[in-house]
This record gives sequence, C-alpha cells and structure tokens, in this order.
Amino acid sequence: MAPPLLSCAKITLTYPLYAADFDPQNSDFLLVGGGGGEGRSGVGNKITLLNTSKRSELSEIVDINLSRDEDSVTSLAYAQSTEQWATAFAGINSSTAEQQRGRNEHLRSFLLEYPPRRKIRGDGEDSEREKATEYKGETKALGKASLFTPSTAKTKETFQRVLRLSKKTKNNGPRLGAVATGLAPVGEIVFFAADTSRPGPNDIRGRIKLEEKQEAADVDIIGLEGDDGQQEGKFRVAYCTDYEVYVTDIDYNKKDNGAEQSIQNIHGTPHPDAFASNKARPKFRCLRFLTPTLLLLLQNKVNSKGAELLLLEISGVITVRKSLSKKIKSATAMSVALLPTASYSQIDQHAIAVAGADSSITVLTVDRLTSSPYGKVKFRPHSSLPSVHPTSITSLAFSTFNLPVTPWSTTPPQYLKLASTSIANTCVVHTLPLTPHPSPPPKDQPAHYLLKAPVRSSVTQNTISTLVALLAIAIGAFFLQAFTEIRGGTPEYLGAKGWLSKPIHDWIARPYMFEDGYLSAASSHAKITSEAVKTSLSAASEAVQTPLEAVHSATVKAQKKLGLRDLLKRRDMGSDTSDSGNEGTDIIVKHSPAEGGETALSAELRNPNEVIESEHKARRWEELKEHEKETWKKRLVDAGEWTVAEGEAVLKGVLFSGLANAVGGIANA
Repeated sequence: MAPPLLSCAKITLTYPLYAADFDPQNSDFLLVGGGGGEGRSGVGNKITLLNTSKRSELSEIVDINLSRDEDSVTSLAYAQSTEQWATAFAGINSSTAEQQRGRNEHLRSFLLEYPPRRKIRGDGEDSEREKATEYKGETKALGKASLFTPSTAKTKETFQRVLRLSKKTKNNGPRLGAVATGLAPVGEIVFFAADTSRPGPNDIRGRIKLEEKQEAADVDIIGLEGDDGQQEGKFRVAYCTDYEVYVTDIDYNKKDNGAEQSIQNIHGTPHPDAFASNKARPKFRCLRFLTPTLLLLLQNKVNSKGAELLLLEISGVITVRKSLSKKIKSATAMSVALLPTASYSQIDQHAIAVAGADSSITVLTVDRLTSSPYGKVKFRPHSSLPSVHPTSITSLAFSTFNLPVTPWSTTPPQYLKLASTSIANTCVVHTLPLTPHPSPPPKDQPAHYLLKAPVRSSVTQNTISTLVALLAIAIGAFFLQAFTEIRGGTPEYLGAKGWLSKPIHDWIARPYMFEDGYLSAASSHAKITSEAVKTSLSAASEAVQTPLEAVHSATVKAQKKLGLRDLLKRRDMGSDTSDSGNEGTDIIVKHSPAEGGETALSAELRNPNEVIESEHKARRWEELKEHEKETWKKRLVDAGEWTVAEGEAVLKGVLFSGLANAVGGIANA
C-alpha cells in the first residue's frame, strides 16, 4: 500500500519569523520567533508557541511579547522540557543605547507552561470526545546574559547569529551550547553549559576567536559519550566559515580559563587558478554532524549556479558529493534529523531538508550501512516541495523522532514533522510518514522507522509506465522510418532526405544510394531479378527438352551483353553472380580476334572446376607483370569497361587471357 501524500498545515502570524524549534520530547509543540526589530513601524517582537498536533491545522497557544526597544529574535532553541513546562534560549540583542554603553545581553532564557495534554488519536488528530482545555499557563523571562567579548567598533552591529545545543542524552548527561557572532569586527564562538536555565559568564566552557573579517556560517555539536558511559561530558564541535571547516573537542567539566582553544582546519575550498577571470569560490552555508567522524556540508556554488551536499570525514576527505536540483540557484537553510536505529537494523538514516532561494524545500535522506566496514553511504531523494512560502525561507526545523518502545503491532502510525518559516510571517509544517523497516519487523520488538519516498498508486504507476513505453516505441519507429527513407529502403513519407546536408546524407545513404553513373539499388535489383527469371526459364526448357531455341538464343544474347563492368558491379553488390548452375563464379576477360581483323574484349564466367587451356596465359590480375597490367588497362579503357578513377582494386581476382580459347570446356562427371 502506498503511503499517503504529505500533509501540510500553514499559519500566518503578525510578524516576520526568523527561527523555529520543536520540543524534543513532544513534536506537538513548536516555538517560532522573530519580529520587526527595534522601533520598526509598530511590528512587535515575539516568541509564539504553536500547536502542531493536527496535521492540517496550526494554532497559537501563547505569545511571549518582547520589548520593541530591543532587537528581534534571531535564533531560538529548546533547552529543557517536560509535559508541564519548557525553557528556551533565544538570541535577542539589547537596545542600541545599551550596546553603545558596551552592554549587549544577547542570550535570553524563557519559561513556558504547557496546557494540559489532550488525548491524541493514532492519526495525529484530536479525539472527538476530548475537548480542548482553555490554556491558563504563564510565560516569563528567566534571565539574560552577555557571553561575547564587548565590541570595540564605533558602530555596534554584533548580534547572535547562531545558537546550537547538543542533543539530550538518554541518561540526562551534561549538554553543551554554542553561540556565534554576526557582523562583529572579529568573529567569535562561545561554548557554555546548556543544562541550566540561566546561563551566564560562569558557565562558559571555551571560546574561539576567528580571524579578522571571518564569521562562523554555522556551528554544530555532537557528544562523544559511548554506550558504556565513557567520555561523559566530552563533545566535538565543528564550525564553518565561508571557505573553511574546523573541528575541536570541548570538555564540559573544564571551565574557560582564558586559554586559546585548540582548533584543527580539516578542509578548505581551494583558490581558483591565478589566470582565471572569475576569482569567486563556492561558499559553505550549513553543516551538521552525522557521526562524530562524519560531517554533512551544504555549499552554494559560484554565481548562484546551484547548491550541493558534501560528506566530509574529519580527516579532511570528501567521500560523497550530491548536487541538488538545477532549479535551486542557492540554498538558504538546512535541517537534519536522525532516525534512531533498532538493535536488529543495519541501516543508519538521517533525514535532510534544504531550503532554496526560490522558497522551495528539498527533502532527501542519507543512508549509512552500519554493517559495512567502511560505512557505505548513499543519498536518496524523498520529495521536492515548490513555493512553500511567498518569500525567502529563513529557517528549517525537524521534529525529534523518539523510537517507540511498544511492539510494532500495537504502535500507531509514526511521523516526522518539518517546520519552515519566512519573513512573510508564515509558518508551514509538513508531516512526513515513516515506514517500518523491515516490514513487518521482528515479532514483539519495536520497529525501526525509515523515511521513504512517497510511492504512487499502482494504477497511476502502471498508466505512466504504459505511456512511457508507447512514447519510446513511437520515437523509435519515427527514427527508424527516417533512417530507412534516407538510405532509400522505403518510400518517402516524412521527407527525411531533405533534413540533412549533402555530405551527411551521402555518408548515411550508403550502400543503398550511389554516386552519379551508378545504378540505384532499386534498378540494379530489378535487373538482376529479370536476368534470373530469364535464366530459370531457359533451364526449365532444357530440362523438358522443349525446342524453344528462339527463347534460349535471346537469353544467351542477353547474358553475353553483360560486360566486365556489369559483372564487377554484381560481384561488389554481394549478389550471386551465377544465374544458373551452368554459369561460373569467377570472371575471366579474354582478348580475342574480331571481324575485320580487329580484336575485342569479352567477359565471361567460369566455375572453379573448369579446365583452363594454356593456363600459363590465363592469370589473375595480381599475377600480371606491370607492363602486362598497363596493356590490359589500355584495352579496358578503350573498350569502355574500366576507368582510371575506379582504381585497380576492382580488378583483383579477375582472370585475364590473351587467347580466344583460354578456357576449356567443363569437366562433366
């Protein structure tokens, strides 16, 4: 059975949206944030909690109204969550006046109380017997902090461009957060303890100073803790600038002591050739960890000529490249979600969503075969969603898929949600059905769910296959008809001979079409057929001993009219040069006396078993001496049976005799 089409829900709010994040414990809750910035024509700055429990409808639960004297929300992430409440971090710049005084509390934290959880049907819709309870919870700001080094520039434009938190572990181990600057004179990345609701300077775990005029385009964090609990609190961080990729390891248990963080440059985009007219280079836009040793990179090509995904080992080797659709001139955002692997499965899958500058979203997966010693990896397309928003997409966010613990037979259908936002105040959530793998999974065990491309119904698929097959047959028949017309094999219906230039036409038309002076294939075939009929009639009359001397005489005369040129043409055409069992298969040219004391040339056929009289005077062309060849060529030219332009190659294999009786009779059994 084909999975259902992708469900889509959309909501339009009152302010432009720049960031979004799902509750990692409950995908029914989505946080979005944005605003008009400081003093922008009445457009407020807000954070909104959305209800995404219905696959066809989004609804607002509560708004967090922010000060209009401060900047809008530029980044957003869930910090902690339970069934009753959640805390979130956001990137919000202080007012311009505060920044000029050297104080920019860019990292904010908020508390949200959740409404009572309603019963949900297996299809993701609210139960008809359960009415929504009016929400009476509260939201409040918990704290604000400045983690970046104060800017020394005259114009304070630095903002919190990136906010990234490590994934929550099964044993609720420590979590690491990272924030990166934007529009700073000197770029900076700061790492902090993310398992507190009010992070501050005392929670900083490390700091990276970028080179001048460098900015971190994206940052990601992955824990190094194994299943045995080893390396708890150890994290690997990767970040990319426009042209380079760096990695470093952070120890949560060590506070920042002001020492410079050790980093490793694992990959860089090479500079173009010194003589190249265009000095531009492809730019990295996003990156995510797939494993602690494998990175996924999103890169925009030069001059908006497309985007591609790269799989980069931390050793610096690019293992796979995947170009996106040519319709995507450049990409603006990317989100990645890991689909947890069951103990019996050998496939490790990540879902990937890429937003294009044309407001489209491309969904695909990267499958890694864990049983392979080299971890074989392959990209698989899932779906393409065109024109999702009226204007550019600002953020993408996958929900966190938590593997069900119940057996597959009692587990309702599972879904992965994808949220996208835009500056047109719109938020769209697509619901992607997941498929058990294998289907059905082992008895009494939780299923391993994968994201597979939507499949058309069998009727639609068969119809499309039939139409494609018919189209292929029609195209093949068209080209076959055109080809045979050009070669003269069929009557003209398409007029294909006029489609080609003369040199190409003459080259393709061989051997059915000949140069001027030669018989066409049709006339030559007709002549051969006529001679064969006459010979057959003569043989039949001799078999019944019917005295048809007149017919026989006419047939013999017609045969004698076949000169050397005719016999050579028939031989070169590959046809049987024998019209009856009494004629030969070898051509012999004789130079014999004629009436009036002159000499004449004649060409005849003989069988290989004929006895040749005066054999020393009947020799093949290649056996003749040069002066003899010159003599014979002059005789052939004078007789009109050969020209110098035809070349000596056509005479190879022909016997030449200077006596009238060069060939003896046939040795009869």
